[in-house]
Amino acid sequence: MQLTKFTDLGLRVMMRLAVAPGGGGLTTGQVADEMSIPYTHTTKVVLRLKELGMVEARRGRGGGLNITEKARTTSVGWLTRQLEGNDEVVTCEGTTPCPLRHGCRLRGALRRAQDAFYSTLDDITVDDLVREPDARVLLSLSVRPAQQA
Repeated sequence: MQLTKFTDLGLRVMMRLAVAPGGGGLTTGQVADEMSIPYTHTTKVVLRLKELGMVEARRGRGGGLNITEKARTTSVGWLTRQLEGNDEVVTCEGTTPCPLRHGCRLRGALRRAQDAFYSTLDDITVDDLVREPDARVLLSLSVRPAQQA
């Protein structure tokens, strides 16, 4: 199973905000630059995280992105499900349905594997992801040397 880029970016944004002093204060642009993510993608991810109650976003002076307390203790499995969606691993229906769809065990086996994947992440929180030494690495992103033009 492979996560979508959207989910990957969402988890990385959460990790970066989790180690920021005071839980954030970074702008979307800063997070995008530090994580080497296109700004437009970061904006979409932040909007979804805000809808889920994981991030607070304030505009203007003293604004920025802040991780919520709810987000710190949220299961990575739950967050991944919300970002990824709960679609089937394979699509057996559609414009060209699979001729094996009525007697195939693959679809059920893949669904069970997907459920096992998510349940493995259910025991991990966002805070778990940013324990040392990961926190140090994430914090070092904000002090990268300026790139030469």
